[in-house]
Formats: sequence, structure tokens, C-alpha cells
Amino acid sequence: MQKDQSKHFVQQGRAKEATKTNYFEDRGSGAVEVKGSQKKGRLDAQAILLLIVHTLFGSANALSGTFVGVYLWKAKNDYALIGWFTLTTHLTMALTFWLAGKWVKEHNKMNCLRLGVAVSAGFYMLVLWLGANSFHYFVWLGMVQGISAGLFWVAFNVVYFEVTDPDNRDRFNGWIGLLGSGAGIVAPWISGLLIVSLGDGAGYRLIFSISLGIFLLGVVISFFLKKRKVQGAYEWLFPLRCLRQAETPWKRVCLALVFQGVREGVFGFMIALLVYISTSSEASLGSFVLITSAVSLVSFWAAGRFIKPHFRKISMLIGAAMIVTVIIPFFWKMGYSTLLIFGIGASLFFPMYSVPMVSAVFDLIGSNEASAKQREEYIVLRELSLNVGRVCGVLLFICVISWSKAPLVINVLLLIIGSSPLVSWYFMKKQLTVIRT
Repeated sequence: MQKDQSKHFVQQGRAKEATKTNYFEDRGSGAVEVKGSQKKGRLDAQAILLLIVHTLFGSANALSGTFVGVYLWKAKNDYALIGWFTLTTHLTMALTFWLAGKWVKEHNKMNCLRLGVAVSAGFYMLVLWLGANSFHYFVWLGMVQGISAGLFWVAFNVVYFEVTDPDNRDRFNGWIGLLGSGAGIVAPWISGLLIVSLGDGAGYRLIFSISLGIFLLGVVISFFLKKRKVQGAYEWLFPLRCLRQAETPWKRVCLALVFQGVREGVFGFMIALLVYISTSSEASLGSFVLITSAVSLVSFWAAGRFIKPHFRKISMLIGAAMIVTVIIPFFWKMGYSTLLIFGIGASLFFPMYSVPMVSAVFDLIGSNEASAKQREEYIVLRELSLNVGRVCGVLLFICVISWSKAPLVINVLLLIIGSSPLVSWYFMKKQLTVIRT
């Protein structure tokens, strides 16, 4: 690995290097080169198929995943239990990423992706089978969910890297958010109505069964994705070797990813749970997700269309600052209205934070051919960093919630954890100014 991969990029205002140093310039296929009617920056058929698989995976999780925390909460009103379930998920996910890295590096990464979707289906089969006793097995359920997420995302991110390039990566990320928000508009709202109209038992069984079917459809669609070439041997200790190098942007980037994960680890389950606790209604939670997802749909579309590499730094700062600001109404009153203000605000500005972050990290992975050849190891490093942050965030949540459940304490905790994107931007800002021209 090069000592500082940012040296292989062109800084704003500087002349382009005479020699080609970017992996994508020599890549055999993709949207980087104009081929026939294929325009620069457009998504090809494989990228579109990958979007479809991702959308099915996201739709199934949106249909039922929003309500898993609520399902456990209704079985046993315990914040800490849900925290431990989430912690187990993230720890297992991190270990799965590290172990599955060898599979996607040396063997068939598409089978890894398919197995991830299939194990997700298995998770909901287990929940259906265990029923009201699920909370007794939260550790095992968390492990199954972590394995499914680890297998799917390590394969997805490698394939995502291979079917995109710096010219279309922001566009792809925008479509990911757009389609995910579209699924979020319909799926949780329908789930909430079904649970309320059919009752807890039949309602949850139905939505978990529908999710199972969607996951299986995702497996079928994934067979239309081409088998990707493999090369090289997997380096188990690559994350340590990379971070021990004196001059590498990955030290800053990994710290940024850790702080990104801190917020994700807690807000991923806590907001939905707070909405349910405030309303005691799955239908209200479904409506909340419908409204916030509709805002996200527009916001991700705009982010994918208008955020260009030279706007990434200011975009990420504005997004990070605003998703922290919208937490402040919690100190006035924790209720459905303030949660909705938060949800709309976060949905509006989160794409400004996340799209530049994701694109810049993957651009760094593809900054030169040597780096791109170790894309699997870099993606594992990225995900390990995110999961370190998620684990730290959830551990902080468990410690504080075990000490006090007072509303003020919870609000301060959410503000502290929710402010981590600003720290993430601080460590990421230098990399956001490194662009390819």
C-alpha cells in the first residue's frame, strides 16, 4: 500500500498529473469510459441489478426490521435488553465481515451476498417460530442478524465498488437512498396498519412472513448478477498493517468512520422505539416512517444529482450540523410532534452528510491500482471501523440507561451520541478536499 494514497489524486486548482494513477482509468469495463451510447457517469446494467437486489433487501428489512425492537419491547419493557440485542448484532457483524473477507476475496462473492440474504430470511423464520418467547433468545437472534448483515454487506460493498467509479458513485449512492426511502414510505406504513388491524400475533406473523418472501425473491434476482472475477490472497491482518503505517489517510478516515458508527449504533433502533413508546401504536410508527422516508426520498434524489466532488466538504458539514441541531427539540418535550420534527429534519439533511462520506471513502479505495486490488481488505477495514463505533455507542447507551432512565438523562445521551457526525466530519474534512479531475 502506498504511504499516502491521497497523493494519487489531483487537488483542486492543480494541474493534472501526466501519468495515470487512478485505478478506474485502466479498468476494463464500467461507466468511466464512453462505450457506444454509454455516457460517462451513467449506471450500467450490473449497477442497476445491484440496486434492485439492495432495494429488495432494504424493503424486507423496512417491512419488518422497523418493528423488531418494538416486538422485543412489547415482550419485555427493557431498554437494556434491546441494547444488548443490538450490541450482539454489531459484534457478530464485525467478526463476520473479517471472516467473510476471505470468501469474497478468493472465492465466489455473489454466493456470499446470496447467503446473506438467505440468512436474513432465516432470522425472520426464527422470530416467527419463537414468537412471544423471542426476548429469551435475544443473544442468538442478534448473532443471526449480525451474520446475515455481515455476509450481505461485505459482498455488496465489494460488488458496489466494482460496478461504480468516481464519476457515477454519487449518483449510485443517491439512487440507493432514493429507492431505500421509497421502500420506507410504503413498507412500514403497511406493516403498522396490518399489526393494528390483525392484532399483535397475526399481524407480526404476516409481516415477518412477507419479509421472508421478499428475501427469497432477492436471492433469485441476485443470480442475474454476473460472477465477479477474483484475484489475490486475503490478508487477515491487513487492518493492523494499514493503520500502523506512518503516512496514510486511512488513520483519519477510520476515526471518521468510528464516529459515524457511534450515531448509527444507537439511533438505528432508539428513534423507532421512542416513537412507539410515545404513541403505543405501530400504526403511528408506520406513519412516522412514511413521512420521514418521503422526505428522504426527495433529499437523496437531490444529493445524488447535485452533490459533486468539490461540494463534498461543505455538504457534509452542513448535513452533520443540521442532524445534530434537530435533536435540540427533545429538551422541550419528548413526544410524537418533536420526534416528527427530528425525523423530518434528519431525513432532509442526512443525505448531505452520508453521500459525500461514502463516496469519498470508496474513491480512496480506488485511488490507485494497488489499492483497488486490495478492495476487499479495505472494505473490511471500513466496516470494522463502523462497527467499532456502533459497539462503543451501544455500550455507552447501555451503561447510561442502566444508571438512569430519566428523560433529561436520555435526552443528553442522545445529544452526545447524535453529535458524533461533527467529529466524523472533522477527521474526514481533509479527504473530502481530495478529488479526481
